[in-house]
Amino acid sequence: MSNGAGALDGASSVDAAALAKQARDGNLDPHALLDATFHAMNRVEGGARPLNAFLHRDEQGARSDAANLRAGGGETRSLFGVPVAVKDNIATLRMPTGCGSRILEGYVSPFEATVVTRLREAGALIVAKTNMDEFAMGSSTENSAYGPTRNPLDLDRVPGGSSGGSAAAVAAGVVRIAIGSETGGSVRQPASFCGVVGVKPTYGRVSRYGLVAFASSLDQVGVFGRNVDDAALGLEAIAGHDRMDSTSDRRDAPALRPTSTTRTSALPLAGTVIGRPVEYFPESLDAGVRATCDRALDALRLLGAEVRDVSLPHTDLAIPVYYIVAPAEASSNLARFDGVRYGMRVELDALRSMYEATRSQGFGAEVTRRIVLGTYVLSAGYYDAYYLRAQEVRRRIRRDFLNVFSSGVQVLFTPTAPTTAFRLGAVSDPYELYLSDIFTVTANLAGVPAMSLPVGRVEGLPVGGQLIAAHWDEATMFGVAAALERALGESAHR
Repeated sequence: MSNGAGALDGASSVDAAALAKQARDGNLDPHALLDATFHAMNRVEGGARPLNAFLHRDEQGARSDAANLRAGGGETRSLFGVPVAVKDNIATLRMPTGCGSRILEGYVSPFEATVVTRLREAGALIVAKTNMDEFAMGSSTENSAYGPTRNPLDLDRVPGGSSGGSAAAVAAGVVRIAIGSETGGSVRQPASFCGVVGVKPTYGRVSRYGLVAFASSLDQVGVFGRNVDDAALGLEAIAGHDRMDSTSDRRDAPALRPTSTTRTSALPLAGTVIGRPVEYFPESLDAGVRATCDRALDALRLLGAEVRDVSLPHTDLAIPVYYIVAPAEASSNLARFDGVRYGMRVELDALRSMYEATRSQGFGAEVTRRIVLGTYVLSAGYYDAYYLRAQEVRRRIRRDFLNVFSSGVQVLFTPTAPTTAFRLGAVSDPYELYLSDIFTVTANLAGVPAMSLPVGRVEGLPVGGQLIAAHWDEATMFGVAAALERALGESAHR
């Protein structure tokens, strides 16, 4: 049985499916995979400039799970022995769930998130919890109470956010699959910045049970992978109906990994219509990002796809709508963190003073900003003017997507982010940070599936191309992504 450590280097060089097959067949010891993973974790977190991607690790628990993998017919599991990291806002029994916040420091959930249970059932070994913007509020992972995560491709730059720790864990080669969450682009944008694949499924495709709520009508669990196949494997494992989540859809989870016929077709996208939304290619778009995405569109044409310009006319309203709806829901969801039931408490005699001191000291600046904004837009006299109007525009944004997909377009292609990863500390204006999600929030508002995959580099920094599909059509989206990934090959990483 292979010891795995030298060849795998944190499981970075072999697809997750191949790792699982080797482990199932007895040709690779899952403990050796864990050795390689924790060695890689120690490497990136050691030294004077640690990656700071991991907040908690569970080596003992992961090794115990590895020892029990073959019990009960485990040899059929799709993620047999594959190490996986999970974002710190997803409930686990053996590690704290702190949401990157002091107010939940040391909190251990009494129950496990459905996605974590499904990963374990698929044979995955949960090795660590990853750093994040506090309560998933941010686009750079600089808002974590435990310090920023660095981009493994350039330690002076951000990995994106809010799931920056998970993206960095995959990009650094520590794990091949990591779990994140999305409210307005928090999987796809860091995937773009770190040069990995990040997927947001259709709202309702993956259970939110055990995901600490930020904005419940927008929140979703998503998947990072080193490549499209890894991301598909991870999403297949966690998707499907869950009676514990009232928003969970009853549709069967689709098969997402491409078949052998799609891999060998000379023109695998013949008959596919790709929409190019003109609003996502404004004159202000970074020239390098534009040129890289244009080359990806050319590659799609060479694969047989028809590329057609389309319009999503309410796109320019997405950011203001998002920053009304999301903070409004956050102000309600985060009211539960008051020092009474769980987490941090500042001990004072008066109950009101205890509330105020606990929340003031426990929440960071960005979380406080969004709670105040959300409370304001829900207050008497402003609810109709702001929240209800934003919900009406949100319906129009959703209708824009429905109209495009009913016109014969199967998938949209856009840049994932308007720029490459920026330097740590370089963007301090909150509104400028909010604009880094300008191409991603629309999919969350509409509830459609979307993903980012590497399509090239500008001055050595990754550029992500975004694919967006109609509701419940992740299979088509993954088929296009797999074909594009194969066509671009190594050029996507140069």
